[in-house]
Amino acid sequence: MDSLLMEPISLSATPEALSVPPYSRTKTVKTCQHTLGQTISSVGIGLHTGARINLTLMPAPADHGIVFRRSDLNASPLPARFDHVVDTRLSTVLGEATNPANRIATIEHLMAALHGCGVDNALVLVDGPEIPVFDGSAADFVFLLDCAGRAPQDAVRQSIEVLRPIRVEHNGAFVELLPSAAPSLHLSLGIEFSASAIGKQNFSLSLTPDTFRHDLARSRTFTLRQEIEALHKAGLARGGSLDNAIVVDGAEILNPAGLRCPDEFIRHKMMDAVGDLYLAGAPLRARFTGYRSGHGLNNQVLRALFADTSAWRFVPPTAVAARAAA
Repeated sequence: MDSLLMEPISLSATPEALSVPPYSRTKTVKTCQHTLGQTISSVGIGLHTGARINLTLMPAPADHGIVFRRSDLNASPLPARFDHVVDTRLSTVLGEATNPANRIATIEHLMAALHGCGVDNALVLVDGPEIPVFDGSAADFVFLLDCAGRAPQDAVRQSIEVLRPIRVEHNGAFVELLPSAAPSLHLSLGIEFSASAIGKQNFSLSLTPDTFRHDLARSRTFTLRQEIEALHKAGLARGGSLDNAIVVDGAEILNPAGLRCPDEFIRHKMMDAVGDLYLAGAPLRARFTGYRSGHGLNNQVLRALFADTSAWRFVPPTAVAARAAA
């Protein structure tokens, strides 16, 4: 959950105005896509509605991608793509432009787990307007994915290579995607908050299944104590508690058990970015850098990338590995 102090960013681009990358298959490459080994379900509380929500993760065919669907509505599926994001004020929200009721919020922690665990294809069923928050991190989603297992598929897993710098800015905050010869996404972020318990923090990481699990997955969402009243007045954070969010009051952490690591705040922001960037539709081969960024800028940088067909291309994993070793 992003701070209320961040200004909302307009999602002005429409799906028709963007170049959404089609998936391309190349049989000569050995690296394959993966789905879940079996269906798995869980129940949790929605962070903003406070409602009890049933979540089911299901295997899906090759080239299906990650797709969300409201099981409580007779509504269209929502592909987990940047051009289906309709709101980024406090979380990343997928929605259907012609059916405002068909929305699913707070998808970023689950998307981060799917990205970090290397799941390409899955159907996500949820019987409410948001994904359960669990403990405010991605750890419980990783646990569910581990229980379901991962199954290889007869289809190539390609990546999206960034070919030239793409940068978006808003009121002193920025994010950018830069070309990289490395075989995996590299992220570098900085944050700065007036609350002294947070202050300035920086963190960098090359994304792999191991680094995601060990360095990002357990980092929880956070908010400032003075923002809670405004959230409640807006009808939000009804399910929020010290069990699923870090609450900061100046120099004090209000959670009795404290932080899981001294820089849990920046690690959570990076985990959010891992989830938001998986809305590209495939893993990115790039360097991602940001300062005071959030869901809005994460989404805008993908829109800017895919609006320029000369800025990206699909590459098979073996081609990237060969360039990195050269």
